[in-house]
Amino acid sequence: MKNSILVLAACTFIVGAMITGCNTPSQKVENAQANVVAANNDLDQANREYLADVASYRKETAERIAANEESIKEFNARIEHDKKSVKADYKKRIADLQQKNNEMKLKMDNYKEEGKDKWTIFKAEFTHDMDEMGKAFKDLTVKNVK
Repeated sequence: MKNSILVLAACTFIVGAMITGCNTPSQKVENAQANVVAANNDLDQANREYLADVASYRKETAERIAANEESIKEFNARIEHDKKSVKADYKKRIADLQQKNNEMKLKMDNYKEEGKDKWTIFKAEFTHDMDEMGKAFKDLTVKNVK
């Protein structure tokens, strides 16, 4: 008798827990709608952060490109008094760097926002190229006197 009461109580408890634990269809819809709203808010926030990152990076690279252009002007002024043979070599190297600088500017201007994944790849490649160009500018300004 004691076992049958215990089994009956356990079954009653389990059935009661299942009934109270289930959501009605309207509650499920409300929960789903709340989840959709939260997901949309998260997506909007991520898009705002992505666009802000793109704008910030565009500004940063524009400043670096302008600094490169200024370096080119300064270096051109500085080599005016060098020997013709040295000056010709410098002029060629400066022209190459100026062309690369213009290409980088054009590449950044033509970038279209295509998603965060593509932006991450583009940004990494562009940063690498800008760093390499910066090294080339530094190498150009170092005088190798032997």
